Amino acid sequence: MRKTDIATTPGYFDRYIRLVEDVEVMEAFQISITALNGLPVDKWTELGDRVYEHGKWTIKDIVQHIIDTERIFAYRALCMARGDFDKKPEFDENRFAANGNACRRALVDLIDELKVVRQSTTAMYHSFDEEVLKDPRCSFADGYSVLAIAYIIIGHQVHHLTILEERYYPLLK
Repeated sequence: MRKTDIATTPGYFDRYIRLVEDVEVMEAFQISITALNGLPVDKWTELGDRVYEHGKWTIKDIVQHIIDTERIFAYRALCMARGDFDKKPEFDENRFAANGNACRRALVDLIDELKVVRQSTTAMYHSFDEEVLKDPRCSFADGYSVLAIAYIIIGHQVHHLTILEERYYPLLK
């Protein structure tokens, strides 16, 4: 199934879905893995703990945030695929970041973890059939389906990598 097969898109998360190409969901995951394999680790290492504005997250914090968010959304997708349609609790991304201790970890370890999490999510989605992906009952009250969650996860990565490029890379000049 493709992005255009999403029946309804959730208001807030639609901004992430729009960032992903209209390709088959498994191809979209593969494109995202290719992007992760091509991350500019040297550039990120050179940036270190610099931020483009006071109060913003470091690169390590951003990578940890992508990991945490993917795990939460993958869990939501799994619940829906297994018939648990109850709305799952929200999470406070700033509290997660404050308690994630990304600063104590090596950047390469965070990147490796992100790749493993993405591979795990991809494998999980590979196990879902078209019925689970498109079943209108498989959605939380917010209106996002199992299929939509895949594109939210991928688009969330695109969003943050774009922020790094636009706002953090200029700090190296």
